[in-house]
Formats: sequence, structure tokens, C-alpha cells
Amino acid sequence: MDTLTLPLIIFTAGVSLYALNANRSFLQKGMLRPYYTVRGQWHQLVTSGLLHANMGHLLVNMFTLYFFGRAMEQSVGSGHFLGLYVFSLILSNLPSLLKYHNDPSFASLGASGAVEGVLFAYILLYPFRSIYLMLIPIPIPAVVFGVLFIAYSIYESKKDRGIINHEAHIAGALSGILYLLVLVPGAYQHVLRTIGL
Repeated sequence: MDTLTLPLIIFTAGVSLYALNANRSFLQKGMLRPYYTVRGQWHQLVTSGLLHANMGHLLVNMFTLYFFGRAMEQSVGSGHFLGLYVFSLILSNLPSLLKYHNDPSFASLGASGAVEGVLFAYILLYPFRSIYLMLIPIPIPAVVFGVLFIAYSIYESKKDRGIINHEAHIAGALSGILYLLVLVPGAYQHVLRTIGL
């Protein structure tokens, strides 16, 4: 039974909308700024995941979390779902911390790293289930989507800095896989059985 996914979405959306519409200074203070994070503002590792740049950014993340979060919470339980989400959120910020810790101008925000962790844990558990995308009306096997998404993110991360933190997407995806394989009992064996090993 999923009991945390919807409250997590409501809480994240509430904080994001508050920051976007009522308190822009909260948005500025809460986003990840590696230069300041490593100098004592460690709360940004978590608060950045509660903030979004605009409504589109928020809706995409929460829409994805609604579908894959519920499935993962039902599969691994509420405790592991929450652990997976927080673990992926924090670890997805590590590449930015390492790369931009001396750059006061860099900032990043959004739950994308945590959401990618949940999504890729789902892909690892159910690689042959179909995923439907809004703009592509045909089913895509989850494993194919995962490979394409990682390839796209690696390609985009090599370009000049943009508004999307593709490195956080990759790190979040890897964090979700790591959490699932190492910390969720039976997950490793399930994956081996699923791929026929």
C-alpha cells in the first residue's frame, strides 16, 4: 500500500508554490549553491529538492513521482521508498558539489535527482514493463527508455551549462539503482531472476 507518495507530492508542491509565489527569498536560500553548501549550508542538499524553477518543472517531476513512486512504494514498502527517495536526492547533488564548489554563481534546484532514483529503481525491478510518454503514444520497454535517457543525459551534460542539471539526473538514477541493490532485501535476487540469471 502506498501511503507516502501522495503526501510527499503534496508537501513538495506546497513548498515549491510557496517559494515561487509568496517568498522568493526562500527559493534563493533553499536552492543548491555548492559554493555555499560546502561552506556550511548543508541543508541545501535537501531543501533544493523541495523547490522548482517554474510550474512546468514542478508538474513534470510530481507527475513522474506519482506514477513511479506509488509503484515503488508498493513494491519495496514505505520505509524503503522514503529511504530511496532521500538517498537519491542527496547523492544526486554530489557531482554538482564536486564540480562547482568554487563557483559562487552556480545554483541548482528541483526534485529531479530523487525522482530519477525512484524511476530507475523501478526500471531495474521491472525492465520489461512498458512506459508511456506523453508525446510518444507507443509503449517503450522500461529498460530501453532507461538506456536512452542515460545516453541523452550524458550527451547533454557534456555541453555548456544549461538550466537542466543532467549530471544530477545521472547521479540520481545511479543512486536509485545502488540503493535498491544494496539496501532492499531480495532486490538483487529479483533482478537476477528477471534477466534470467
